[in-house]
Amino acid sequence: MSDGETVSSAATGTAPERAAGAPALPREALEIAAGYAFAGPALELGALLWDGSCLPDAQIRVPLPMLNRHGLVAGATGTGKTKTLQLIAEQLAEQGVPVFLADIKGDVSGISARGEPGTKVRERAREVGQEWTPGGCPAEFYALGGLGHGIPVRATVTAFGPVLLSKVLQLNRTQEQSLGLIFHYADQKGLELVDLKDLRAVVAFLTSDEGKRELKAIGGLSTATAGVILRSLTAFEAQGMSPFFGEPEFDTSELTRLAPDGRGVVSVLELPAVQEKPQLFSTFLMWLLADLFHDLPEVGDADKPKLVFFFDEAHLLFSDASKAFLDSITQTVRLIRSKGVGVFFVTQTPKDVPADVLAQLGNRVQHALRAFTPDDQKALKATVKTFPGSPYDLEEVLMGLGTGEAVVTVLSERGAPTPVAATRLRAPRSLMGPVEADVLDRAVRESPLYGRYAQAVDRESAYEKLTGSPDSEAPASPPPSSRPRGGTGAGREAGHSGGRSRPEEEPSVVEQVVGSGLFKSLARSVGTQIGREITRSVFGTARKRR
Repeated sequence: MSDGETVSSAATGTAPERAAGAPALPREALEIAAGYAFAGPALELGALLWDGSCLPDAQIRVPLPMLNRHGLVAGATGTGKTKTLQLIAEQLAEQGVPVFLADIKGDVSGISARGEPGTKVRERAREVGQEWTPGGCPAEFYALGGLGHGIPVRATVTAFGPVLLSKVLQLNRTQEQSLGLIFHYADQKGLELVDLKDLRAVVAFLTSDEGKRELKAIGGLSTATAGVILRSLTAFEAQGMSPFFGEPEFDTSELTRLAPDGRGVVSVLELPAVQEKPQLFSTFLMWLLADLFHDLPEVGDADKPKLVFFFDEAHLLFSDASKAFLDSITQTVRLIRSKGVGVFFVTQTPKDVPADVLAQLGNRVQHALRAFTPDDQKALKATVKTFPGSPYDLEEVLMGLGTGEAVVTVLSERGAPTPVAATRLRAPRSLMGPVEADVLDRAVRESPLYGRYAQAVDRESAYEKLTGSPDSEAPASPPPSSRPRGGTGAGREAGHSGGRSRPEEEPSVVEQVVGSGLFKSLARSVGTQIGREITRSVFGTARKRR
């Protein structure tokens, strides 16, 4: 098939037919290709590989309505997973579906720019029967706490909740349960936890001699465990984690926006500045997903998803996770489908994802695996067992796939698994690499969201109430464009929430809390109700009123 030709079966939904002058497809290949001849709108993934040949007349596709049934993109490092995400994301955006991507290595920003034609791109397009034209997507760029290039994404401690915070603090099960009691106490008393200093103030109050009555009233929380949590929080702040918690809190409905021309906006969370904090960013991704789950209405089975969320480095989310955390992930993934959100986990092998979650991932793109060690061989065999029956020798195929090739199975329009198809994937139309830093910064500053989130504010919350400190509205930090790339050193210190001095320069929180008038009032009355109690979800995150 020559450059520029397209496959008629993709438009008609009929079984693929051979092009004029082309040899007929082998029977097995024809049967596989027929399983991907969908009648409705679909994303084009690539062309079938069979018996060492690429067959451009046999197109491998995924139905657009089925992308809220979740998926998995897996494969060894360097096999093309990032380009697969880019290929899927740009087609979703073109069909009016917003996309969220986490950019771990800093090479996804190119999705906003037109791709560059070249010999490799033209050769790939010819092989797979793709009519390749360059094109970028409407994109917004975000950065956790404003560290790096992007609009700052922050969460209040209250909204983040005890389950997710326990994962970040690496607390054990007993400590996680105790932190939940502390949050419950703060919720009951109306002590809003905006930043980490607020939570430290509440824990300091409960661990002081004068606060023992309150501690006892909570039940099941020992002074020793509360002290461990307080020390963990102090160490966490000392590592420069404060900028990620505070206000203005990010409204996750921003992720479901459409561009003026009707295309979906691709939201890219730039993570290179915090990639050495995997527990933090992976848990923050889960907070974004949990918050969407709380706020979005039920839509059932829609014609297309409201959002597709790519969860990169997914193994970090599940590593050392508590049972409560895993149960919450499983329930969120199972239920968020009915709200029109599709979740794709991106990792190296299916075994990185717990079985209860893996069972819900109906769309699979498995890139090459290597089998250099006994553990690799075990992972390969386990991966093969997760696929439906196939005429391929999948162990051999998975080890022999080249870059930009994958074994695919998706859900058909009827919701049934399609035949397993070894596939040579299409080339993305957008730039396969990062855009220049100055271009990225200019896009951030020109975004209509920049003014809403760029400057942190520090209003009255639990710390001010407990210490009697005056309310503060001073901006906390300079815009992210003026910070050093990488978020270390002076940049981190400047990003401390609320413009306050660093924790080690402050007076003892215990001394401030114990000496405050509100503390004495609380110590006198266990039943004091300062404000309306906050309600929480199954994930422990706070429900918000938008």
